[in-house]
Formats: sequence, structure tokens, C-alpha cells
Amino acid sequence: MSPSAAATKLIDQLLVRPGKPLSLSGHDPAATLGWDKEQAKTELVEVKARIDELQQRLYAEEKRSLLLVLQAMDAAGKDGTIRNILAGLNPAGIEVSSFRVPAGKEVLHDYLWRVHAEVPARGMIGIFNRSHYEDVLVVRVKQFVPKSVWSRRYDHICAFEQLLVDEGTTVVKCFLNVSKDRQRQRFQERIDNPHKRWKFRLGDLDDRKLWPQYQRAYHDALVRTSTDDAPWYVVPADRNWVRNLAVAKILLHHLEQMKPRLPPEEEGLDGLVIE
Repeated sequence: MSPSAAATKLIDQLLVRPGKPLSLSGHDPAATLGWDKEQAKTELVEVKARIDELQQRLYAEEKRSLLLVLQAMDAAGKDGTIRNILAGLNPAGIEVSSFRVPAGKEVLHDYLWRVHAEVPARGMIGIFNRSHYEDVLVVRVKQFVPKSVWSRRYDHICAFEQLLVDEGTTVVKCFLNVSKDRQRQRFQERIDNPHKRWKFRLGDLDDRKLWPQYQRAYHDALVRTSTDDAPWYVVPADRNWVRNLAVAKILLHHLEQMKPRLPPEEEGLDGLVIE
């Protein structure tokens, strides 16, 4: 199978098709997608090299941008995904944003105000480690606002993302699909390892008790906001090496679709010798 055909197959396999039913239970969090571990690690190096080349073109072109949204349950590996994919890329062209509980000026504005401020500028790749989707996920599950409020936000989000697309930002969204059992194992590893224990909070167990409610909230968010211009992908996240390569390939696919080009060189450079 050619690389382009393999990429198309992967995209089709993981894509949440707009307007179509979705069964999260039909997406195996432990799937290998036909890869083996050593092959995946080797291929990730090659994919990252291609991403680096296209990122440099995007940065030099300075006309468009790309936003990669990562959402997941705790311990699915958002930080690890970012670390593994971005390591070695030019940091000047990358921006990573995280969204915690709104505070200060943020609570005095609408919920998208702080998000819009972090959208990548032209020439940049931006990564959201959690995002505006918290306002139809945790806000819904923990009933911070009534249904009459959060249920309107799917349409807000679609309109917001369409605005970004219309103004030159490619929007790509990945749900890192981790199993409840794998989350348990990773939580236990954090507790048992003194160097990782700082990552764990007892409050994480409160969210774990709400697993079914979160799964329903994720299902509805994916179905209601996956569009042709801002698609969602369900990425198996039980195996780190599968998760990392899958997200990298999705990112590469959309960069290749953008076809960024280097700007024209200044005239008079042929034969120029610097003394």
C-alpha cells in the first residue's frame, strides 16, 4: 500500500463522520491499527521529519495556521503526545496552550473569549491541551451550568471553528480514547512512582466515578461538532506508541492538504558571493 493510500485508510478509520452515527464502544482504545511497536517508532521519526519540513514552509509563508485540539480523559496522554510529536521541531513555529478553570478576567467574559486569544497566528501550529470543549464536557457532567446553557454551546463552537477556518486556520481535533482499565493502571503508576506522584490528585477519582457520564458527553460533543471543515478523530490511546503515531499522521495529513509554500526569493541572489 502506498503512503498516501495508507494515510487515507487511517483517516477514514479514525474520522468521526459529520452527520453519521457514532459508537465509541466500536473504537477499541487498545487497537494497534495494524502497526507493531518498533515499526511505529521508526515511522514516527519519518513522519516528524515531514511535519518539520511542512511546518517550516507554513512559518515562512505566514498566510495560514493550523490548530490541533487534544481532548481526553485524564491519563490518556495529552502531554506525552505533545512531547513526542513536537520534540525536534522548530519551537518558533509552535504554540501550546492549556486551559484551566477560568479565573480573573476570564470569568468576566464569555467562555470562548480566552480561547480565541490563544488561536495560532498566521504561520504557526497551535496545540490546545484541553480546550473550549471543557465547556460541553466537565461543565456538563458536573452540572456547573444548566442544560439550557451548555446545550447551546455546540452551535457556538461550530460557528467559532468555522470562523477560524474561513479566516485561514485549519482546525483538527483528536479525542485520545483511553480505556477505563488503562486509566486505572496509569493512575496507579503515578501513585507508586515518587517522581510522578505530583501528577495525581484525589479529585481525579471523582471524575473516574463519572466515567459513563463523561463518555456520553464526549459522544455528544464529537457527533455535534465534527464537521467537514473541523473534523474529529477518535485515536486509540491505550498504547502510547499507537497514539503518538496516529496523531502525528493526522497532523501530517492536514499539513499536506494545506500545501504550504515557501515565499518567492528576493531577486538578485543568483551568483551572489558573501565576502
